Amino acid sequence: MITDYKAAVTNIQKELRVYLTENNLKSLILGVSGGIDSALCAALARPVCDETGTELYCRSITISTNKPEEIKRAENTGKYFGHNFKEVNLSLTFEKIIPDIAEDYKEIDKAEHSYKIRQGNIKARMRMMYLYDLAAKHRGMVLSTDNYTELLLGFWTLHGDVGDYGMIQNLWKTEVYETAKYLVGNIKDKKQADALNACINAVPTDGLGITNSDLDQIGASSYAEVDEILINYLKNPNNKNLLNHKVVKRKLASEFKRNNPFNIPRNKITDAPYF
Repeated sequence: MITDYKAAVTNIQKELRVYLTENNLKSLILGVSGGIDSALCAALARPVCDETGTELYCRSITISTNKPEEIKRAENTGKYFGHNFKEVNLSLTFEKIIPDIAEDYKEIDKAEHSYKIRQGNIKARMRMMYLYDLAAKHRGMVLSTDNYTELLLGFWTLHGDVGDYGMIQNLWKTEVYETAKYLVGNIKDKKQADALNACINAVPTDGLGITNSDLDQIGASSYAEVDEILINYLKNPNNKNLLNHKVVKRKLASEFKRNNPFNIPRNKITDAPYF
């Protein structure tokens, strides 16, 4: 685990600064959800954007199941960290297209858990379509907001969550919280600090209406517990006491997502060289 959060923040911002400059990017696009991950990304990116003259576009994209408190936190994150903020409600668009996208829409029980997951996937992909169109318009890139814990759990939507650049992709969720706490203690702007702190204290949820919290889906009482289980498993993958834990089972069952897209190796198809 990280022991020097000041150095970690400095390193993240240095890497982002170099990437923006080398690739001549004019904007960063960030979907803000009211959760800790996107709020931390906004807080990390804003100083770098100010230094490089890069516009930070923050968008709160709501679709049917977002709670008022989530929307308010997203608004505060976008307003106080972004250069350009807007709330976009795609609920009507979602309601119009879902009957055409889901072939069994008329027959399926809408309360069925598996169907809620399918709906959540569609919502996530709609949001990403919006963000990528904005990036194309403003000659920028979309920031990823995933962390390492979510990556290992497959707790993200293929083609719906992963952006172009991940500042926190290799941070454990507990490190995400600690990095955010460090920033709250060092941000001079009170509104920014309060906005980030509200996301630290919020119940973690994906805003997709599948369950009341992320931890309900994962099957643990806290992210500290989740990270501890995953770390112990990675250290000793043959630990029989862990193999039957819901967290580890989820990690193993989602392996295909971390190998996406899968392409058949050429040597499995032919012994003829490429050229």
